[in-house]
Amino acid sequence: MAYSIEKKLVVAVSSTALFDLATESAIWMDKGLSAFRDYQKKNRSTPPKRGAAFPFIRRLLHLNKVYDKELPVEVVLLSRNHPDAGLRVMDAVKHYELPISRGFFLAGELPYPYMKSIYACLYLSTNAEEVKEALTLGYPAGHVLPCGERDDDKEDQQLRIAFDFDGVLVDDEAEKVYQTTKDLELFHHYEVLHRERPLKDGPLMPLLKRISFFQKLERKKTIDDPLYKQLLRIAIVTARNAPSHERLINTLASLEIDTDELFLLGGIEKNNVLEVLKPHIFFDDQLGHLEPAAKTTPSVHIPFGAINQS
Repeated sequence: MAYSIEKKLVVAVSSTALFDLATESAIWMDKGLSAFRDYQKKNRSTPPKRGAAFPFIRRLLHLNKVYDKELPVEVVLLSRNHPDAGLRVMDAVKHYELPISRGFFLAGELPYPYMKSIYACLYLSTNAEEVKEALTLGYPAGHVLPCGERDDDKEDQQLRIAFDFDGVLVDDEAEKVYQTTKDLELFHHYEVLHRERPLKDGPLMPLLKRISFFQKLERKKTIDDPLYKQLLRIAIVTARNAPSHERLINTLASLEIDTDELFLLGGIEKNNVLEVLKPHIFFDDQLGHLEPAAKTTPSVHIPFGAINQS
């Protein structure tokens, strides 16, 4: 009987996003595939350090322990690694006690076309060009930026996810208005005029829709048990402010999606909020917001829309 994966929340992740393989990648680039494979074989017993996506992936998988009957989360490794180099990656998965059993090791071939075969609503990779190609073709992908290894406290099982709004959760309709005019007043006027018309889905809205299912279950648990601490919190951290906030809220309401926190910053540096919020992953379409954050926060660039066109 075939394994049923289509109803799960499936996230695909490259081995270089899950683990810190910067040394190995440099060997591949400088000395070629053969030297890379030799290095992986010789160092198989030495697990690599945790990568930027590790805190997010570990906590996402922890949801299966809470919902142990449904096991609703699946993480699949999609890697350009050669299969024999993949042995070290799977050993590292076991070393860090990550319940990941599925991996595609493609010996240099593009991984993202396989997203459809596993029903993935997100692909995380450290390859910027690969992610850009994937998004252009309609695959929901994100470029994981380098991030210092942060203390991933095993006692803290809560998963905190922060999203930008325009160009990430929704399309870039409103962003185009601002980029065309560079006039904030005209942008606000446009958004007030269209406040009752929901924005169309952006690249990561399918991910938020899947995650919001857990959010509803978590809130029910807090009602049933006042001492229960939510394992999942969702925040939107956006440069929007009043009066453009109404269209944002109306768009989410049309999809029956709530967030736990909403930050309408109106030009305040996003990293000021992220340092307090301490999300385990932050998605934004602008590198100008991500690069300051990536020093302490696992950050993912979504190179979508007009603002990312060359």
